[in-house]
Amino acid sequence: MGTASIHEGVRRMRFSDLLERTEARELTQEGAAELLGVSVRTFQRWAERYEAEGDDGLVDRRMGRRSPRRAPEEELERMLGLFRDKYADFTVKHFHEQLQKRHDYVLGYTVTKLALQAAGLVRKAPKRSAHRKKRPRRPLPGMLLHQDGSRHVWIEDLPAMDLIVTMDDATSEVYSMLLVEEEGTASTFLALREVIGERGLFCALYTDRGSHYFLTPKAGEKVSKTQQTQVGRALSHLGIEHIAAYSPQARGRSERLFGTLQDRLPKELRLAGIKTVEAANAWLKAHYIAEHNAAFAIKAEQQGTAFVADRHEAWREALCVIEERTVANDNTVAWKGRRLQLPESRLRPHFVRALVRVHEYPDGTVSVFLGPHRLARFSANGQQISPDAPQPGSVLGAVKDKPWRARKRASLTAPARAAVEKARVGTEKRASNRTKKPARRADQTALSMA
Repeated sequence: MGTASIHEGVRRMRFSDLLERTEARELTQEGAAELLGVSVRTFQRWAERYEAEGDDGLVDRRMGRRSPRRAPEEELERMLGLFRDKYADFTVKHFHEQLQKRHDYVLGYTVTKLALQAAGLVRKAPKRSAHRKKRPRRPLPGMLLHQDGSRHVWIEDLPAMDLIVTMDDATSEVYSMLLVEEEGTASTFLALREVIGERGLFCALYTDRGSHYFLTPKAGEKVSKTQQTQVGRALSHLGIEHIAAYSPQARGRSERLFGTLQDRLPKELRLAGIKTVEAANAWLKAHYIAEHNAAFAIKAEQQGTAFVADRHEAWREALCVIEERTVANDNTVAWKGRRLQLPESRLRPHFVRALVRVHEYPDGTVSVFLGPHRLARFSANGQQISPDAPQPGSVLGAVKDKPWRARKRASLTAPARAAVEKARVGTEKRASNRTKKPARRADQTALSMA
């Protein structure tokens, strides 16, 4: 005997007893209906059917009838076959999304989940633990960004790599997603350049205490507020606050994001036929980030944005490794085992013993600066890309925007210097007529009168 039949037998016995009590005025219809767990109108309808048909009137007339809205058996069998053959390692939600996107599937998520559970292909989710209150989100995009990395086997047949993700706190929208062999300063700069180049400067960055983010004088204790890494220096230069997380729980949003990505992304890369890191990064930027945001990003609490355009694009020269070097006697700069030969320049006869800045960009290229002037650019192997001889006014944006008089007074950027020929260097003597001081006007007058 099925469960439905047992419930129907109990309902008949309880109804018969309650009906007798209502007829004997011992109980009202409202009280009887409440004891049965039905409405008063349902109790009255059952009483009318019982009086007209006896016990047969209490039979559930839905028993044995198929619902007209029930899912087609053929479609459910097709769905179960696809799950067994191709998607056995997918979650139900991810599987349902792929069915809709790739297999013209029209049945709902709940029907699909119940059918998979009934077939024993997936387990029911365990009950959640006690409620924990989440940290409130920032109200506007651009107020706080999270950046973190996760090491995982993202591409089949390739070793584990780090996935660097930059996400907005207000919306959980992913702005940058990048696969690299190992997380570090270069990958951080590369991700930040993507975000700032497309959206502008933001207010604060929330990261873990990795050695490329912070210097920690003593393991396990607070990060240094005076000593900065290259990342800390760049963020400070751009006016972006850098916030350190002191526990995995503090990075809850990033941790949950990577839980989703570790489950979904390797399968998506497999379905897309991605086999290399280069192809994966191109596909992430062109396709996956937009699909992920459409599925998981939420609306910000307030309208507007906290991103600010960097009018002078200072981020281009800030988001890179910057170190000072002293130029050698042969006008070369030592950098990572290579010698960078500086070309001739109108700025000065030579650069021997000059203190210059070396900027190494995330793609491996290098530039050498003297003050605001770029002296030369070099490829990753140390070959000069172009002479980049400074032109009048070819300085950083802050100098470009100075008034004409201020620029005229600047010794290195005065336009008149462009017309001056290169100074002669060596032992060549000056013309004799240039070594004598001109006679005073009074002396010249006295001589003429004599």
